[in-house]
Amino acid sequence: MSFKFEKLKVWQKALDLADEIDQLTKTFPREEIYILNSQIKRAADSISLNIAEGSTGQSNAEFIRFLRYALRSDIEVVGCLHLAKRRKYILEDRFTELYSACEEVLVMINGLIKSLS
Repeated sequence: MSFKFEKLKVWQKALDLADEIDQLTKTFPREEIYILNSQIKRAADSISLNIAEGSTGQSNAEFIRFLRYALRSDIEVVGCLHLAKRRKYILEDRFTELYSACEEVLVMINGLIKSLS
């Protein structure tokens, strides 16, 4: 038996992104553990968690509401990536890879929202 969200490619991509962010934060300086480290990890995890939670709603409108939360979390990850880059915690090529992954998830979430509208 599986849950509806487990079949969604966007949920799977969001999990991949969360794993990548988790690996990235392991390279951050210790003083960021309760600041940027925590913030970017929570935002990245929130993407897949909101997709999962919303998928069990009573209506498409409810699911769309949670997908919009996931979208906001995705944008938050991008903001955190910019901070990490400015603070020199991440190299440009890694920033670009993760930024592209965030863009891909954003496009997929928007596509799912349109299909449910």
